[in-house]
Amino acid sequence: MKISFQKNNRKFSEIFLGALTWGAALLMCAVLIYIVGFIVWRGAPYLKPSLFSPVYNSVNVSLLPALVSTVYMTVFALALALPFGLGAAVYLAEYARRGRKVVRMIRLATETLAGIPSIIHGLFGMLFFVTYLGWGFSLLAGVFTLTVMILPLIMRASEEALLATPDSYREGAFALGAGKLRVVFRIVLPAAAPGVLAGVILAVGRIVGETAALIYTAGTVAQMPFAETGPPLVDVFSSVRTLSVHMYALTREGLHTNEGFATAATLLIVVIAVNAAAARLAGRVGRNGA
Repeated sequence: MKISFQKNNRKFSEIFLGALTWGAALLMCAVLIYIVGFIVWRGAPYLKPSLFSPVYNSVNVSLLPALVSTVYMTVFALALALPFGLGAAVYLAEYARRGRKVVRMIRLATETLAGIPSIIHGLFGMLFFVTYLGWGFSLLAGVFTLTVMILPLIMRASEEALLATPDSYREGAFALGAGKLRVVFRIVLPAAAPGVLAGVILAVGRIVGETAALIYTAGTVAQMPFAETGPPLVDVFSSVRTLSVHMYALTREGLHTNEGFATAATLLIVVIAVNAAAARLAGRVGRNGA
């Protein structure tokens, strides 16, 4: 009788926990669908051609300059943060002796930096990049501030992906006579590529959704990040605004709320497209690595 009661109790617990897990998953999916549907429903009717005019004015409130600035901000920040974050992760996971005090200190500093509110990053960027270095409110100041913000995300995700790679990969390569550097870059990194790309996805999400830090560093000028004269080269010292800052400015004024929802829908579409492309790339890299 006691054994039967324990089996029934265990079975009930499994059913209850399973139902709780599925309920939580369905709830999160429902919330996500509601948020995406609401933004698209409110913003899609106002995605008119004037919103994609090359020149912004108070009548068309074009989002195209902000969209172009967002793309450049993302590409430049990733180009700076990815090599340093991946290099630090390779050192911590492959070269540093595990358990050393300096490794623990680096990880503590990284986790602390990742937990700092974005407004603090913005104040630091304004004091250091904008004022001390004399860059002013510019694309360059915003890029370096975002680099500092996303570096811990890329570093920790890459390190966890490298540590999760089975040691049998390394041992098999060493047994075949491969050197340390070759093992890291030809065996370990390709196997850890999906985890690294997951960190990149998180970094992109933080870049395109950042507002407070960029108001203090990149400014709020709605213009293309190009030089006014000469060839159409990127002017890194021009003040720009990203899509999130553009959306904040429109909704704060209260005069272009509908256009603000249209900007939010555009930002949402961009994020979904980037995440889908990165997930597809991660799956392809994972299959090739396997």
